[in-house]
Amino acid sequence: MYDLLRGLTVVEGAAFIAGPSCGLYLAQMGATVIRFDQIGGGPDAGRWPLGPTGQSLYWEGLNKGKKSVSLDLSRPAGRELAQRLASAGDGVFITNFPAEGFLSYQRLSVLRSDLICLRVMGWADGTPAVDYTVNAASGVPMMTGPVEHPRPVNHVLPAWDLLAGAYGAFALLAAERDRRASGRGREIRLALSDLAATTLGNLGQVAEVFLGGGDRLRSGNDLFGAFGRDFETADGQRLMIVAITPRQWTGLVKALDIGETVAALEARLDVSFTRDEGARFVHRAELLPLVQAAIGARRADELGPVFDALGVCWSVYRSLAGALATEPRLFTENPLFSRVAHAGGASYPTPGCAARLATDERRNAAPAPRIGADSDEVLASLLGLSDGEIGRLHEQGLVA
Repeated sequence: MYDLLRGLTVVEGAAFIAGPSCGLYLAQMGATVIRFDQIGGGPDAGRWPLGPTGQSLYWEGLNKGKKSVSLDLSRPAGRELAQRLASAGDGVFITNFPAEGFLSYQRLSVLRSDLICLRVMGWADGTPAVDYTVNAASGVPMMTGPVEHPRPVNHVLPAWDLLAGAYGAFALLAAERDRRASGRGREIRLALSDLAATTLGNLGQVAEVFLGGGDRLRSGNDLFGAFGRDFETADGQRLMIVAITPRQWTGLVKALDIGETVAALEARLDVSFTRDEGARFVHRAELLPLVQAAIGARRADELGPVFDALGVCWSVYRSLAGALATEPRLFTENPLFSRVAHAGGASYPTPGCAARLATDERRNAAPAPRIGADSDEVLASLLGLSDGEIGRLHEQGLVA
């Protein structure tokens, strides 16, 4: 947790990953992030994984350090309160509610003309979608998986959701910076479909298919366009080894003592694997068995020190439980993590801001709130409601 955005208040009315992760990143940089939910929790309040008392570890993870207000959004008066919250404070709002509903920009801008609203969407035309359906439409699952596999392979990481959270935070701060000079508010519509399309374009994959006239074929665990794959050691360990740069490649060849064999192959094929990254991919059918034979003759604990000394890019394959137990750089000795007691009753290592600011003091991660824990405080401080007015909202069941 840092203080770079101290003084900025952001309101969030969003569920699932993209919107809440956007608010999370802003909170970790010091913004006050206030989210509102339906009384009892929104559609993601109970999502897996679950903790020992049934609490959603997913919800706790995405809503650390935020304040929580719970409203009855099924009633007009509750929706009016949500509209007032969305336009209050610094007028910065994150949502994935429909563009034409009660939280439309048209309605909110009547309350505040300089409002900045980030609206996360599925398809840009308003068609519902989630990360996995957008991914299916983009063609990525047809590139993923074993070469001989006939079916699409879904990815366990919701890449477009996560990218939307980070890109959304960037877009909000860009709009907020412009508003300081121009006084202008705006709605930013960020569709998962657009993120998928532009990302595939930025990586050259759209141009590759457009110009080549055919789809990219699956390459299994082989790294596309370079040298990389999983290899098994003599003691049954699996290592991921990647050689993208010339130094990584020459280090790997030296570590495995296969220089003469590789040089003979280069001479026969009239290529330079050191200079030409693509050649290592094109001729992987001959290179991979050479590397596998050399690795298969050695134990992992023999290879590790040699790889590190020669600058080889590699890692042991681990389960998440294995990483928690054996890779301190990731979790147990990583200063990004601190042990936090959460509202659901469990205490566990919890990440803060992923960026490391060398000259700034890092504070421990903050816990996620109980849903509705800050309703009264926020209604009083942000909307200026009196104790009596807040009490009447409780009596009417509009606030919890």
